[in-house]
Amino acid sequence: MPHQGEILQEAIKNSGISITRIVDELGITRPTIYRKFKEETLDYNFVKRIGEIISHDFSHDFTTLQQTVLPFTVTAPVTHIGVASERVTPVRNSVSAPADIDATKQLMALQHKYIALLEAYNELLLKVYGPK
Repeated sequence: MPHQGEILQEAIKNSGISITRIVDELGITRPTIYRKFKEETLDYNFVKRIGEIISHDFSHDFTTLQQTVLPFTVTAPVTHIGVASERVTPVRNSVSAPADIDATKQLMALQHKYIALLEAYNELLLKVYGPK
Protein backbone atom coordinates (compact mmCIF):
# COMPACT_ATOMS: atom_id res chain seq x y z
CA MET A 1 0.00 0.00 0.00
CA PRO A 2 1.48 3.39 -0.96
CA HIS A 3 2.13 5.90 1.81
CA GLN A 4 0.86 9.48 1.82
CA GLY A 5 3.90 10.96 0.09
CA GLU A 6 3.60 8.48 -2.76
CA ILE A 7 -0.13 9.18 -3.09
CA LEU A 8 0.62 12.91 -3.26
CA GLN A 9 3.31 12.39 -5.89
CA GLU A 10 1.02 10.26 -8.05
CA ALA A 11 -1.81 12.79 -7.87
CA ILE A 12 0.54 15.59 -8.93
CA LYS A 13 1.86 13.47 -11.79
CA ASN A 14 -1.68 12.65 -12.97
CA SER A 15 -2.75 16.30 -12.77
CA GLY A 16 -0.35 17.36 -15.50
CA ILE A 17 0.67 20.43 -13.48
CA SER A 18 4.42 20.94 -13.28
CA ILE A 19 6.39 20.60 -10.07
CA THR A 20 7.88 24.03 -10.82
CA ARG A 21 4.45 25.66 -10.73
CA ILE A 22 3.53 23.87 -7.51
CA VAL A 23 6.72 24.82 -5.65
CA ASP A 24 6.40 28.40 -6.87
CA GLU A 25 2.85 28.67 -5.56
CA LEU A 26 3.79 27.01 -2.26
CA GLY A 27 6.94 29.09 -1.85
CA ILE A 28 9.15 26.05 -1.30
CA THR A 29 12.07 24.51 -3.16
CA ARG A 30 12.05 21.47 -5.44
CA PRO A 31 14.17 19.41 -3.00
CA THR A 32 11.59 20.12 -0.28
CA ILE A 33 8.70 18.72 -2.29
CA TYR A 34 10.75 15.67 -3.30
CA ARG A 35 11.48 15.05 0.41
CA LYS A 36 7.73 15.29 1.08
CA PHE A 37 7.15 12.55 -1.51
CA LYS A 38 9.29 10.22 0.63
CA GLU A 39 7.41 10.92 3.89
CA GLU A 40 4.92 8.35 5.11
CA THR A 41 2.70 10.93 6.80
CA LEU A 42 2.10 14.49 5.68
CA ASP A 43 0.73 17.65 7.23
CA TYR A 44 -2.93 18.30 6.45
CA ASN A 45 -2.42 21.94 5.40
CA PHE A 46 0.36 20.96 2.99
CA VAL A 47 -1.83 18.33 1.32
CA LYS A 48 -4.78 20.74 1.23
CA ARG A 49 -2.73 23.47 -0.47
CA ILE A 50 -1.47 21.07 -3.13
CA GLY A 51 -5.03 19.80 -3.63
CA GLU A 52 -6.16 23.38 -4.24
CA ILE A 53 -3.36 23.96 -6.75
CA ILE A 54 -4.01 20.79 -8.75
CA SER A 55 -7.80 20.79 -8.14
CA HIS A 56 -7.74 17.39 -6.44
CA ASP A 57 -9.64 16.14 -3.37
CA PHE A 58 -7.27 13.93 -1.37
CA SER A 59 -9.92 12.88 1.15
CA HIS A 60 -10.79 9.96 -1.12
CA ASP A 61 -7.18 8.85 -1.59
CA PHE A 62 -6.21 8.13 2.00
CA THR A 63 -7.42 5.09 3.93
CA THR A 64 -9.23 5.42 7.25
CA LEU A 65 -6.04 4.54 9.13
CA GLN A 66 -4.08 7.19 7.21
CA GLN A 67 -6.79 9.75 7.93
CA THR A 68 -6.31 9.21 11.68
CA VAL A 69 -2.84 10.67 11.17
CA LEU A 70 -3.94 13.22 8.56
CA PRO A 71 -7.45 14.28 9.62
CA PHE A 72 -9.46 15.85 6.85
CA THR A 73 -11.41 18.78 8.18
CA VAL A 74 -14.09 21.20 7.14
CA THR A 75 -14.35 24.78 8.28
CA ALA A 76 -17.52 26.31 9.65
CA PRO A 77 -17.99 29.99 10.48
CA VAL A 78 -18.37 30.83 14.15
CA THR A 79 -19.31 34.26 15.45
CA HIS A 80 -17.93 35.73 18.68
CA ILE A 81 -19.04 39.23 19.72
CA GLY A 82 -19.82 40.17 16.14
CA VAL A 83 -16.47 38.98 14.76
CA ALA A 84 -16.50 36.10 12.31
CA SER A 85 -13.77 33.50 12.65
CA GLU A 86 -13.17 29.97 11.45
CA ARG A 87 -13.22 26.87 13.55
CA VAL A 88 -11.76 23.60 12.34
CA THR A 89 -13.99 20.60 12.97
CA PRO A 90 -12.55 17.16 12.29
CA VAL A 91 -14.55 14.82 10.08
CA ARG A 92 -14.16 11.24 11.28
CA ASN A 93 -15.45 7.91 10.06
CA SER A 94 -17.17 5.67 12.57
CA VAL A 95 -14.35 3.12 12.28
CA SER A 96 -12.04 3.46 15.28
CA ALA A 97 -8.29 3.02 15.04
CA PRO A 98 -6.93 -0.28 16.33
CA ALA A 99 -6.08 -0.23 20.03
CA ASP A 100 -2.68 -1.78 19.40
CA ILE A 101 -1.18 1.28 17.66
CA ASP A 102 2.19 1.72 19.28
CA ALA A 103 3.20 4.83 21.20
CA THR A 104 5.52 6.08 18.46
CA LYS A 105 2.73 6.27 15.91
CA GLN A 106 0.49 8.00 18.42
CA LEU A 107 3.22 10.50 19.19
CA MET A 108 3.78 11.18 15.49
CA ALA A 109 0.05 11.69 14.97
CA LEU A 110 -0.04 14.18 17.84
CA GLN A 111 3.02 15.96 16.47
CA HIS A 112 1.38 16.37 13.06
CA LYS A 113 -1.83 17.64 14.65
CA TYR A 114 0.15 20.11 16.76
CA ILE A 115 1.99 21.41 13.69
CA ALA A 116 -1.29 21.76 11.81
CA LEU A 117 -2.72 23.69 14.76
CA LEU A 118 0.29 26.02 14.83
CA GLU A 119 -0.02 26.65 11.09
CA ALA A 120 -3.71 27.45 11.45
CA TYR A 121 -2.87 29.81 14.31
CA ASN A 122 -0.24 31.55 12.18
CA GLU A 123 -2.76 31.96 9.34
CA LEU A 124 -5.23 33.49 11.78
CA LEU A 125 -2.58 35.90 13.07
CA LEU A 126 -1.80 36.94 9.51
CA LYS A 127 -5.50 37.56 8.82
CA VAL A 128 -5.94 39.63 11.98
CA TYR A 129 -2.62 41.46 12.24
CA GLY A 130 -1.16 41.07 8.75
CA PRO A 131 -0.67 43.74 6.14
CA LYS A 132 -3.79 45.70 5.27
